[in-house]
Formats: sequence, C-alpha cells, structure tokens
Amino acid sequence: MANELTISKGWAGRLRNYISDVRAEMKRVTWPSKQEVYGTTVMVIITTFLFGFYFMICDEVFSRLISFILKWGKSF
Repeated sequence: MANELTISKGWAGRLRNYISDVRAEMKRVTWPSKQEVYGTTVMVIITTFLFGFYFMICDEVFSRLISFILKWGKSF
C-alpha cells in the first residue's frame, strides 16, 4: 500500500487511503506478549517509586541544609 502510487480525489479518497494504509501497517506490527507487558509495567512502577523516594530524600536533605544555613546566618 505505501509503495503503490495511488491518486485519489478529494478528502474522502485521501481518508480512505489513509485508513487502508493504517490497517496494513497495523497487521505488520509485532505486539509484545502479556508477560513482556507485565514485566515492563512492574519495572516502571518500581522505578517510579525508587525515583520518588530518592527525590523525597534529596528534598529533605536540601531543606534541612538550607534551614541550617539560614539559622546559622542569623547568629551573626
């Protein structure tokens, strides 16, 4: 479909060609198995929680550091 030269007139013909090309491409797609989808989903969830925990720790450390510096600066 994509290699053929098709001439269509009007938006209806172009839409028909587009839908036909999309269907042809979707038949060529290699879809992942349920096990692959499950594995990558679990990995994304775990990674998200790890990054969230990491940023929470960084936020706490920097908050305490800035508070310490500001309190230390008031003593002068």
